[in-house]
Amino acid sequence: MPRESIAAKSSRLGRILITLRGAYPDAHCELGHADPLQLLVATILSAQCTDKQVNTVTPGLFNKYRSAADYAAAPPAEFEQDIRRIGLFRTKAKNIQAACRMMAQHHGGEVPRSMGALLELPGVGRKTANVVLGNAFGINEGIVVDTHVARLSARLRLASSSSPELIEKALMKIVPRDLWAQLSHWLIWHGRRRCGARRPDCAGCELRVLCPSAA
Repeated sequence: MPRESIAAKSSRLGRILITLRGAYPDAHCELGHADPLQLLVATILSAQCTDKQVNTVTPGLFNKYRSAADYAAAPPAEFEQDIRRIGLFRTKAKNIQAACRMMAQHHGGEVPRSMGALLELPGVGRKTANVVLGNAFGINEGIVVDTHVARLSARLRLASSSSPELIEKALMKIVPRDLWAQLSHWLIWHGRRRCGARRPDCAGCELRVLCPSAA
């Protein structure tokens, strides 16, 4: 396939964004939450786990633990049992409690609103920090790159790397900043509903005419 010019790629990206907006006008984070702390906990739990599975555990969890201090004070063995249905539950329990202790000690029990402060919390990487900043605080510091975003970025030829960090940098260069958080929602929703990893529905895909990988 001939190399796409910067102008052509920019034009195609604009059409992709318009199409995704029309296809998924209500796209949003599908991790159930009511505040920044709940979103932080749910996002840590979601690593290598589906949002659907996390959402089966968090209603009871959020009813039991209402603050960072509550999580920090829970007996570790008891908290592990509370999230036992989640994969890697022991590591996640340890990280959540350590992060909540740090928030209680250094941030007044609140979830910090900066990338730097979030990355200091145990169990929080750039992806988790982007989820929290973009969805809890409306701060577009970066772009969430999960498996769906990575897969679709490659299929749409928006980014060529397999590294989440490099994919994020590539997307940040070409996507308007005010759409960074929403772009992730659109691509995740499209990945879950249309462009699956094994059987993409190219025939019914809204982006077919804009996708270099369409069958």
